[in-house]
Amino acid sequence: MFRQLGITPIRVSKGMPDDTIESILGLHRELQRRESEAIATPEEARRANTELRLRMRAQNNYIGDIEKLAEKQLKAAGHVSGALTHRTVSIMADKLGFELLYVNDLPHSTRSVTDLENGRIYLPPASIPGGHGLRSMALQAMAHRLLGHKRPTNYANFLEQRLEINYFAACCLMPETASVASLQQAKKDRNLAVEDFRDAFGVTHEAAAMRMTNLMTEHLGMSLHFLRVAGSGAITRVYENDDLLLPMDVTGAVEGQPVCRKFLARAAFTQQNRTTEHHQYTDTPSGTFWCATQTGTASDGDFSITVGVPFDDARWWRGRETQDRAVSTCPDEACCRRPTPELSSRWSSKAWPSARVHTQMFSPLPRGAFPGVDENEVYTFLARHAAE
Repeated sequence: MFRQLGITPIRVSKGMPDDTIESILGLHRELQRRESEAIATPEEARRANTELRLRMRAQNNYIGDIEKLAEKQLKAAGHVSGALTHRTVSIMADKLGFELLYVNDLPHSTRSVTDLENGRIYLPPASIPGGHGLRSMALQAMAHRLLGHKRPTNYANFLEQRLEINYFAACCLMPETASVASLQQAKKDRNLAVEDFRDAFGVTHEAAAMRMTNLMTEHLGMSLHFLRVAGSGAITRVYENDDLLLPMDVTGAVEGQPVCRKFLARAAFTQQNRTTEHHQYTDTPSGTFWCATQTGTASDGDFSITVGVPFDDARWWRGRETQDRAVSTCPDEACCRRPTPELSSRWSSKAWPSARVHTQMFSPLPRGAFPGVDENEVYTFLARHAAE
């Protein structure tokens, strides 16, 4: 650790005073302590993430100032209605003094890189699969400037900035005025559906579902929940303000916890037809909920996107007539996590599974002002392109 600082090691000689040696040893101990604290930060990050999620729930997952800022920027760029085009995003960048450049050698640890000196925002090439996300990446990069972000001071600050830039991008892709009008009409028609909202603005199913959490409570008075669940059953992204019971650890963190097997968010993976939304009513200890789930596949495996509401609000949604119903008693482990007495009696002494070890269990939290970013790679990249 001492050598990583680039300082020449001190040679201890017979003539070196004891108090000097004690000071050097004290320095090494302090370095060791600080390094150990850094390695122990995953719990701190989970707490920070939980605090941010609870704070956003208290304000209906809605940030009015960013909503207004986004609409102002869109108006200045000439956007009126419909899906936001790449051309309009380029105009927005130009008005901020930035040029959008698509390059093949973007540092592997980044989604985009902004050169503040030369007014450039570097993005991956437009031909990559899922290139529709380039609009969002560019908008997020611009958001840092528009929101006056400084270098993050801690992990909580980093998470807050990330939430704000994602929120700004969502506001631009699905502007508040047009989005609320669309949702209010769909509610009036008793035909609310994530897929319609998604198609109206040309975004991903996940982006549309998450955007609904910003607007449904604030403007339509409807509580709801959102879940992104991995094929393994682990929750990777979550929002709820409808009292749905979700698994959590002692810090209150929900991300990484296994969702109930009875929930459609997990049961949908076993459906034969996975190209359309599935619907289900689920009886839980906190009430009955209706939900719509869509599955998909990403580079890291299968996932599902779920939006759900309390039973009384299902009447506004398409798919409310579904006959599919499940009963969940989670977080009681007897619901779906603990084997039945019969299975335990039959197999507990006769089974020896070989567990799959997830390497992230041993990985320290990414460090640095921008966690996980290889600064040497980024600076080398900027120097190379600045010379072009």
